[in-house]
Amino acid sequence: MLINLSEIMSIKGNVVSIQAPIEAEEFCVEGLCYPFAEKEPVDLKLTHLGDRRIKLEGNIKASLLIPCNRCLKDVKTSFNLEFSKELDFMKDSEERIKELDETNYISGYNLDVDLLVYDEILVDFPMKVLCDENCKGFCKICGADLNKGDCSCEKQALDPRMSVIQDIFNNFKEV
Repeated sequence: MLINLSEIMSIKGNVVSIQAPIEAEEFCVEGLCYPFAEKEPVDLKLTHLGDRRIKLEGNIKASLLIPCNRCLKDVKTSFNLEFSKELDFMKDSEERIKELDETNYISGYNLDVDLLVYDEILVDFPMKVLCDENCKGFCKICGADLNKGDCSCEKQALDPRMSVIQDIFNNFKEV
């Protein structure tokens, strides 16, 4: 959803509250897409501070289905994010680049709510998601789900590069 900010900047001190829906159906990062399990409209409060500056405050409540890092079951991961930003429209794009201002969700005087949501979730995206702290994952040999039960594979996996040393230890056992 695009919100035109020029109307808000017409009067100094103007405060506008908006509930903007999240139109994206999934969150994609690094070639992987995660569907939204739940998404509430984004609560935005836009305050004109004067001199073409806007204070952007809001919160996002959404949940994504992210696969467990060990067993690949979908885990409902909730995001309850609050943010506060100050947007300065006196700066041109070159000044923003010099200051490392990453406001890709602003285009001209339009605010792209989906890009704002994407940026906020990306910053808070977990490095690792587990369905359970005790998740056993898959067997490295046969691929069986170890959460459902043990498999009959040999659990001791030796590094093939160490086979020569293993032979030495086996020879000393015979003596």
